Amino acid sequence: MTDVDEVKVVVAHSERATLRVGDVFLKIDADQTRTDVEVEAMAMAPIPTPAVLWRKPPVLALAAVPGTALGRLGEPSTASPSAWAAAGAAARTLHDAPLPPWPGRGLDGIAAELDDECAWLIANRVLPTDLVTRNRQVAEAALRPWTPRFIHGDLQVTHVFVDSDEITGVIDWSEAARGDALYDLASLTLGHEEHLDDVIAGYGTGVDLDVVRGWWSLRSLLAIRWLVEHGFDPAAPGCEIDVLRARV
Repeated sequence: MTDVDEVKVVVAHSERATLRVGDVFLKIDADQTRTDVEVEAMAMAPIPTPAVLWRKPPVLALAAVPGTALGRLGEPSTASPSAWAAAGAAARTLHDAPLPPWPGRGLDGIAAELDDECAWLIANRVLPTDLVTRNRQVAEAALRPWTPRFIHGDLQVTHVFVDSDEITGVIDWSEAARGDALYDLASLTLGHEEHLDDVIAGYGTGVDLDVVRGWWSLRSLLAIRWLVEHGFDPAAPGCEIDVLRARV
């Protein structure tokens, strides 16, 4: 790392920051429990993950994975249908793996959080009431009992790297836990609905489209306050608010 020309800030907010220094990513997290989960989840996951180079709390050093991100929220993906299918196949491999020993979020807690966020969005006039109400109705499809699977928990397109239509690495495992497999598929295709069929082609059976759509609405409703408070723009083209508008 002595010959590095620059330090790139990948993401930074009050909870955590990620820096790129050459081919090394330095993750600095105020909550070491998240880092504990990330390290253990990567060790357990049966799909490609970054190599852990060293850990000196609060810093975790990870090797860069080869390839490029499958896409970005708000931008058209240039990845091929085969690459999206490969992402679906990787998700299936993860979901079929033995469960991690720690629990994930419970159904009652998610429903309570959703009610709180919807009330906040309406009370603060962040979104029109009818838009929130309609998406709250759509989200209801996701609020049903599920068989727990080993899920990534934040399987957005920027966290999946591909090269020549093969998965080269999946990053950012701090939200990994037991949970609903369809939440991962919804996270992966959020804002990229046109690639859902490709993902399912790789994933296989057991995908309820209404549940995936429910998670699209639910994830977007839960994210908006956090994004606004941490300096991100959920109203950018193709992002969370557009995802909600697409359900109306």
